[in-house]
Amino acid sequence: MKFISWNVNGFRACLEKGFPEFFREQDADFFAIQETKMQPGQAEFSPEGYYQYFYSAERKGYSGTAILTKHEPLSVRYGLGIPEHDTEGRAITLEYEDFYLVNVYTPNAKQELARLPYRMEWEDALRRYLVSLDERKPVIYCGDLNVAHEEIDLKNPKTNRGNAGFSDEERGKFTELLACGFSDTFRSLYPERVAYSWWSYRFQARQKNAGWRIDYFVVSDRLMPRVKDSMIYESVTGSDHCPVGLELNEAAPD
Repeated sequence: MKFISWNVNGFRACLEKGFPEFFREQDADFFAIQETKMQPGQAEFSPEGYYQYFYSAERKGYSGTAILTKHEPLSVRYGLGIPEHDTEGRAITLEYEDFYLVNVYTPNAKQELARLPYRMEWEDALRRYLVSLDERKPVIYCGDLNVAHEEIDLKNPKTNRGNAGFSDEERGKFTELLACGFSDTFRSLYPERVAYSWWSYRFQARQKNAGWRIDYFVVSDRLMPRVKDSMIYESVTGSDHCPVGLELNEAAPD
C-alpha cells in the first residue's frame, strides 16, 4: 500500500508544473496534499478511480488540504472538531478498518515567531486528537509539519536555531508527540541519512541543496513493523516542497 504526501504550494499552479504526471507515475493508493490555496471547484483534476476530499480555508487563496484515494473510507472528518482550529482547512482524517489517515498542514510560526503561541495551542490540540485516535486503531499522520526535528534535518542548524520551524518549542512538541507512541518513519529507517523536503525560493537554496526536512510520515509505533519504506522524492519539482512517501506491507492475518 503506497502513500504520497506533497505540499504543492497552490494546487492550481502545481497542476501546470508536473503534478498530473507525477500522480500517474506513482499510482499511489493515497495522495495527501497540503497548501491547496483554493476553494472547491477551482481546479479541474478528476483522476479515474479516485475518491476526492478537499478541505478549504475560509480565507480564499490560503492554506487548505486534500486527499485523493482509491479506497473509500468508512468516515471522513474535516478539522479537529475545535472551532478555533477549524477555519484554515488544515486537517482531514479518513477512517479505515485497520487505521486512520490524518493529513495535516501545520501552521507556520512566522517570522520572529509571531504565531508561536497559536502554534503551541495547535500542537497540543493535535497531539490529543492523534492520541485519542490511536486508542482506537493505529494512525498514519502525514503532511507539512513545519518543523525540522533534529539538526540533521536542515542544512544550517546553528544559524537557524530559534527561527520558525527550528525553535526549541516546536521541536519539543514533536518530541512530545513521538513520546506518546509514534514514530518518524524516515528517521526510524534512516537515522543518518541527510535528505530535505523544502527549500526556500531565495538564495538559490534548492540548487545549493540548502534545505529542510519538514514533511513527514509519522505512524503509531505498532505500525512500524509494517513499514516497508519511507521516501523523499528530492528530484521532483513543481513546488518549494518535494513529495514524500510511505510504503506499507499488508497486515499479517490474525
